[in-house]
Amino acid sequence: MSSTIHPIVPSTVPVDAHTSAHYRDVLAQIVAFRDSKGWAEYHTLPNLAKSLSIEASEVLEIFQWLDTGDQLGKDEQAHLTEELADVLTYTFFMCDRLGVDPLKLVAAKNAINRGRHWAQTEND
Repeated sequence: MSSTIHPIVPSTVPVDAHTSAHYRDVLAQIVAFRDSKGWAEYHTLPNLAKSLSIEASEVLEIFQWLDTGDQLGKDEQAHLTEELADVLTYTFFMCDRLGVDPLKLVAAKNAINRGRHWAQTEND
């Protein structure tokens, strides 16, 4: 059973010759680091999804008691960027396991969103 309303077929967003060389380089670096630590066997999709969620919670934790909107101090900004890097790292590992290009994936989702009808809010 899937809760996806607008599925994106992985074969439509593959890592291929059109994938950013910079992304492929970064991916190779994080995979090499992971492999050097012997962690590859633990990087199953369920484990990566759990880790991604934990890291996303760490992003949220930065804002837990702040009532300042986007106004973060230098320490909070540094912490936020570090946690975002962790979120992206686990996202890249998941994309690698699925063989999908994350930039193509976001573009495909954006194309779906452009065709959707959004409910009006008071702020619109």
